[in-house]
Amino acid sequence: MSFSKSLLVGLTSNDFRHPLDREATQALRQLPGLDMAVRSVLGPVAERFFYLDNIASSILVGEKQLPDLYKLHLEACKILDLEPPQLYVRQNPVPNAYTFAMRGKQPFIVLHTSLIDMLTPEEIQAVIAHELGHLKCEHSVYMTLVNVLVLAAGQVPSWGAVLAQSLQTQLMEWVRCAEFTCDRAALLVAQDPRVVASVLMKLTGGSPTLASQLNLDAFLEQARSYETMTTDDVGKMLRQVQTTPLSHPLPVLRAREVDRWSSSQEYAEIFQKRSMRYNSEANHGNSQGGWRNW
Repeated sequence: MSFSKSLLVGLTSNDFRHPLDREATQALRQLPGLDMAVRSVLGPVAERFFYLDNIASSILVGEKQLPDLYKLHLEACKILDLEPPQLYVRQNPVPNAYTFAMRGKQPFIVLHTSLIDMLTPEEIQAVIAHELGHLKCEHSVYMTLVNVLVLAAGQVPSWGAVLAQSLQTQLMEWVRCAEFTCDRAALLVAQDPRVVASVLMKLTGGSPTLASQLNLDAFLEQARSYETMTTDDVGKMLRQVQTTPLSHPLPVLRAREVDRWSSSQEYAEIFQKRSMRYNSEANHGNSQGGWRNW
């Protein structure tokens, strides 16, 4: 990658946080004791368990280990004005990426090998940037609780299950909103909406053998068709039914959101206020340095 990109100096999460994420986060903060429960009760155990599991079963990326991937990672961190977390690669046939950070001690990102096999370097960097968005916005506290509730669903008494289900529903709604924010982080690093949309297309129906045959323009047209067909009351209801059980918004909706935001005044103003140009290839050598699915 030898083209010139913009560093976003002094970028804050408020510069790009999606309004749905902001609204849903505020709703969660109104729940008494939730932050404290996750940080002080779940935090120490979950942090150690997941970190030990990760370093035992994944490859730590660095200057001497998968250096090309490491350069993409450092560049994404520089653009988002974020201290680099650890990056790992894990053998897994399910294309995925996730982030873990409980109390800021040792955040890390994991990429599955099957995801890497399916994407170009620019697309891999967009995935890394999406995960960095979770760290930039401090999403991981609530994401950890989401996963604990999922794991514990069958282990609590019936009255507890009702309470857990209610909380889980609210958390899952928040997670879907948070994904829109992190797609924006991916766009801020890629600085090309087609790169981010291509990732979403490949996650929808791609594989290493099919990836080169996919047509991004056809996928974006498909996304526009879905949106058009779900604008009336019945369409909105059916879209809600489709979305509610999911941890992520529908890929076609994510692609449309990225496309829209890339041409918005808000997106342009971020580059007007924060932008500093640099050559990515020249700067690679000088870089200093809750689980979440992509």
